[in-house]
Amino acid sequence: MIEAMLYETVLGTRRVLCNLCARRCVISEDEAGFCRVRKNVGGRLFTLVYGEASAEYVDTIEKKSLFHFNPGSNIYSIGTVSCNFRCKFCINHSLSLKDTVVDGESLPPERVVELARRGGCQGISYTYNEPTVFFEYAYDTAKLARKEGLFNIFVTNGYMTPEAVETIAPYLDAASVNFKGGGDPDFYRSFSQVPDVNPIHGCLKELKRHGIHIEVTNLVVPLYGDSIERIGELATWIRENLGSDIPLHLLGFRHQCMMDNVPSISPNELRKMCLVATERGLQYVYLHGYPTLQTNTYCPSCNELLIERSKDTSLIVTRWRLLPDDTCSNCGQRVAISGHHQSRKARPVPQSAHAIAHGYWGLEG
Repeated sequence: MIEAMLYETVLGTRRVLCNLCARRCVISEDEAGFCRVRKNVGGRLFTLVYGEASAEYVDTIEKKSLFHFNPGSNIYSIGTVSCNFRCKFCINHSLSLKDTVVDGESLPPERVVELARRGGCQGISYTYNEPTVFFEYAYDTAKLARKEGLFNIFVTNGYMTPEAVETIAPYLDAASVNFKGGGDPDFYRSFSQVPDVNPIHGCLKELKRHGIHIEVTNLVVPLYGDSIERIGELATWIRENLGSDIPLHLLGFRHQCMMDNVPSISPNELRKMCLVATERGLQYVYLHGYPTLQTNTYCPSCNELLIERSKDTSLIVTRWRLLPDDTCSNCGQRVAISGHHQSRKARPVPQSAHAIAHGYWGLEG
């Protein structure tokens, strides 16, 4: 165990206030917070998962639902266990519902960076489970990665406090922020045990203020979180607060966890949502869940195909028609791309027994 960051002692007691996620748990001695992996020991808060990786893998960056940040990059992905949400539909429930690393291995920050470099990766992704709950591990790794010329990305539910964003911002380059059910507060309360969605909006504004590349995802859950009106409201909020060039990824629900009785979303419903989000002013809307859906990048001005991605689970960039200054090769329109297109292929990285591959649309934080 190492001492946690971003907490304070409650005056006159041995309780602590955790300021890492928006729950701001007040934790009594010998108890853990809602995330189950930050524990009060003797009036001090400790993280229980530092350096304990439960999942590691080399991915394309597109698998993180990041299409406009260093396209084609190879990413070394790591995760631990547990989460500050309790999503009934979580694709990674085998990790997010755990509170201990049973089959994990010691993978200190130095080793993570070494494996990333050996694997021919350009960056490191903190993912699989919510990176906020292994913040100290991610923070120390990100600092080392930056020194070695690697970039850092969070795949997150966005429930970080402003203090947490402020702390990680000097070393965080991009974030894929995952909404559920269009951001419907009732959906969050009923299916994720999240009392308030406003902190997610606040986190996004803070990420933007710090100049971090943002892409937004939304998981569409049939019957309960598939309101087209909510998608329209989310798209409007993104345009007004983050910008019309922020990519939105609509993720099609598949049977997961405790909601295996819910049908999968149909491709036509996703297309309708894409149309609504586009009509609300978003320039780049992507659809995930079926290989026939929209995963290519088109010019927002002339609709020229600029970046083509494979229709299999790898989402590899197969065609690149942007000019070197990231403008459309047909009309000259500037396209919102951060970083550069990478074409290097990953060298094999020795994978531990607990390394996992994942689904077509990326992973939920």
